Amino acid sequence: MLDKMRNIGIMAHIDAGKTTTTERILFYTGKSHRIGEVDDGEAIMDWMPQEQERGITIQSAATTTYWRGYQINIIDTPGHVDFTAEVERSLRVLDGAVAIFDAVRGVEPQTETVWRQARRYNVPCIGYVNKMDRLGADFFFVLDDVQKKLKIETAALQIPIGKENSFEGVIDLIEMKEIHWQDDEMQITDIAPNRKELAKQWREKLIDALSGVSDAITEKYLNGEELEVSLIKSEIRKAVISRKILPVFAGASRRNIGVQPVIDAVVDYLPAPDEITPATGHKQKKDTIEDITIPCDPKEQPLGLVFKIQNDREAGSLCYVRMYSGTLKSGNAVYNIGKKKRERANRILRMHSNKSDAMDSLSAGDIGVIIGMKLAQTGDTIGTEGWPVLLEKMQFPEPVISISIESKTISDQDKLKEILAILSKEDPTFTIRENEETGQLIISGMGELHLDVLVTRILKEYKLGAKVGNPQVTYRESISKVNEHTETFSRLLAGKENAAKLTLRVEPAQRGKGNNYFYAAKNSKSEVPQEIIEAIERGINGAFFSGIVMGYPCIDITATVTDIQYSEQTGTEFAFEACANMAFDEACRAANPILLEPIMAVDLNSPHEFVGEVMSLVTQRGGQILSMNAKADEDEIKAQAPMEKMFGFMTSLRSVSQGRANFSLEFSHFEKKAER
Repeated sequence: MLDKMRNIGIMAHIDAGKTTTTERILFYTGKSHRIGEVDDGEAIMDWMPQEQERGITIQSAATTTYWRGYQINIIDTPGHVDFTAEVERSLRVLDGAVAIFDAVRGVEPQTETVWRQARRYNVPCIGYVNKMDRLGADFFFVLDDVQKKLKIETAALQIPIGKENSFEGVIDLIEMKEIHWQDDEMQITDIAPNRKELAKQWREKLIDALSGVSDAITEKYLNGEELEVSLIKSEIRKAVISRKILPVFAGASRRNIGVQPVIDAVVDYLPAPDEITPATGHKQKKDTIEDITIPCDPKEQPLGLVFKIQNDREAGSLCYVRMYSGTLKSGNAVYNIGKKKRERANRILRMHSNKSDAMDSLSAGDIGVIIGMKLAQTGDTIGTEGWPVLLEKMQFPEPVISISIESKTISDQDKLKEILAILSKEDPTFTIRENEETGQLIISGMGELHLDVLVTRILKEYKLGAKVGNPQVTYRESISKVNEHTETFSRLLAGKENAAKLTLRVEPAQRGKGNNYFYAAKNSKSEVPQEIIEAIERGINGAFFSGIVMGYPCIDITATVTDIQYSEQTGTEFAFEACANMAFDEACRAANPILLEPIMAVDLNSPHEFVGEVMSLVTQRGGQILSMNAKADEDEIKAQAPMEKMFGFMTSLRSVSQGRANFSLEFSHFEKKAER
């Protein structure tokens, strides 16, 4: 029953109340029998020891609950920018989301980031203004802030009754009733006479916003006809699914106010799996790739996307899968389409945070966990050999910070490598490389908190002693001019000659466009075996990663093979892979190689009286102020600064602002390292 299913995410800036709200949803829907508090370290969805200690969400957690006969699959995502990959892969597979806004701060930096991610994947959203009981809470300011910063038409479906300490409930602008909460019970009453005029004004604004996107509402309104509740709800639903409006609710989750109407809104306004735009798959046909629409139908061929890997000590890899088509049965064979490998779905589970229930099968539109797939990675498509269609791969940001790590004893070195391999399989933004000169293992991630969490897991969860170096910036290498180079390779191995010759042109690509490889040799692909062409591509891709002069990965380089000389007698895959690798290295060394450094987007919030010192601190660190926006009780500053200069920034910021300013860092782009 696809129409009775919702796949939703809870997304927001750190500390806006995502996990607190999720805990209430689970309680009111009967999934849990008590409310777990984040501050007490007892939240059901924050099950990792580190999440409980730090009071933040690190890994997205999945659960399933039921409301009014509807199945709701929920993913609670992290709010900290260092864990943006967790949000990215969750939004990729969701059909709808609840965007939570802090009633005091409005749209915060990470809110904008997750909103961009939701827009990229075309995820319909509803808005929830939380913490209406906090000092400085302003529902109407948040509505304007959302409209201005997120560029979407907001429509208040409720307005708050009071604010801060006097916040006591909401007025429902569709039913035109007041809702109060007492002892966790909702009480619906008529609107108080002193609030009727305000409610009427905001009801008019709601109808006005709807008439801008609905002909049915406009026609009835202009004719002076009564607008039925069912019509208003159905038109809101259409507008939400097409991302034309953002309906907004108000509440204070911590005080158990306002959550039930949000659950109702998930059912009423967010789409079922078969109501969204069907996923697009890519099927290889000889030399072309054909785009295919994937029908969300349990009776079609099975096709699913692995969107998260989690390691379990006893069960091995837990592969979180969103099924887009067909049905997978427990115990059946599963085909990994990208890797062209067969595996077995030993068990299928329905997850509830870190607990689970067994399932017989997983069908189109649903989300579950498959146990038994050892080769699967985040972004892999699974299905059958008879229908080899690839779903789009997920794109993750580049790691920008590194530390060295080594085991305390030589005997533990292999164990450390195994643990790091497990962690990198779980997290696509965590990478490992070995420094060829020192033999040290270098691990890279999205920020200091990201690496701190991973190192703590190694020390505490896996109980392995390790020595950790100081954080360092992860640079990139590129080139600044076009160059062409011809490379010859010849080597005698086991009495057999391995020879290859090719010409490679390298040229700088536009910054941020990434690396590209093209085969444009005069020899047609039919003259050269496919395995040789694939070996050349492997050689180039390997060279992209190993760098030019300093050993940092390369970015924004276009490499084109313009000519190859191939002989059936001596031309081997090994020879052409090695030749391509050497050709790239030599071509780039003569193409004016440059070192690129990560530039970070810095978002700061500072009380008015410290804003001068805060801005001065940013400029002292080589930063550039881009904009400043004055809010009621603080200033919001947007800046850019080199990552290299941002280590220890929090300590300095606390010092100049008496601990009252805060900031977040997010990778913006790479640019040529400035002489300092």
